[in-house]
Amino acid sequence: MNGLELSRAYYEAYGRERLRQRFPQLFDRMTIGLAGEGSECFGFDDLYSEDHDFGPSFCVWLNGADYLKYGQEVQDVYDCLPEIFQGYPARKVTGHGQGRVGVLCTQTWYSKYTGYFGGPVKLEEWLRVPESSLATAVNGAVFKDPGDHFTEIRNRLLYECPEDIRIKRITVRAAAMAQAGQYNYMRCWKRKDAMAALLALSEFIRAGLSMVYLLNRTYAPYYKWMHRGIKNLPVLNRSYDLFGQLTEAQGGEKTECIIERICLIVAAELRRQGLSEEKDSFLDAHCEPMLDRIREQRIRNMPVTVW
Repeated sequence: MNGLELSRAYYEAYGRERLRQRFPQLFDRMTIGLAGEGSECFGFDDLYSEDHDFGPSFCVWLNGADYLKYGQEVQDVYDCLPEIFQGYPARKVTGHGQGRVGVLCTQTWYSKYTGYFGGPVKLEEWLRVPESSLATAVNGAVFKDPGDHFTEIRNRLLYECPEDIRIKRITVRAAAMAQAGQYNYMRCWKRKDAMAALLALSEFIRAGLSMVYLLNRTYAPYYKWMHRGIKNLPVLNRSYDLFGQLTEAQGGEKTECIIERICLIVAAELRRQGLSEEKDSFLDAHCEPMLDRIREQRIRNMPVTVW
């Protein structure tokens, strides 16, 4: 089982009935699932993931009032659940993994990742929240949410990001891809400044991967999962192999050629989505046309929290 499957099976085998019996009225207000930090919440876990902060576990989210009144009591019941399940050992919790599972406050949980109890609402708030934080707030799975409050916030973050914000982020990524990849990379290489070339290539890759997520209307996760995550996205999934080829290229003109191929398909997708009519493959040329499509003009010059 992967981590999400393990979590659901563990909850259904032990958690559901014990929580229902111990808290018959509160149970109908509990949200159960697994989301947040950790590769298992994205479905990216493997054998290497099991050495820390992995094991039979799930999250119980309570609203603020219920958490204050019952949180510790529910946590005590959770702590009494069997630690070993279907051959999986007890969860090994590191200092960085504290508070990822168990009983959690809904408002505090969303505030942890977005900075706001109910997630961002104003355009300025959306710009302040890093993409990876939004990805962390909406990953995983909800097994049960009878009150819908947790899922209401989750769905708003998933499906209601303002289009002006998406276009602004896409414009920032296009500028970064053009500057780092199409302009600076080869100049650094020709100067025989290998370190600068690698840094430029890294900036291009990170901006390019983020661009793919944005064009899929979703959020890029933590950097080490960005490439893996685009493989099964419906839009531009062929870029997965192209980005992979950048790690195999020996640098110089071959790398430049792959960079240009990536930019060509990104430019084509920008046109397909009606974000730009510019024919040039140099992505910087698409930035002004995209900014012109932003309705709230104050957003044009506002800074974006990059990652």
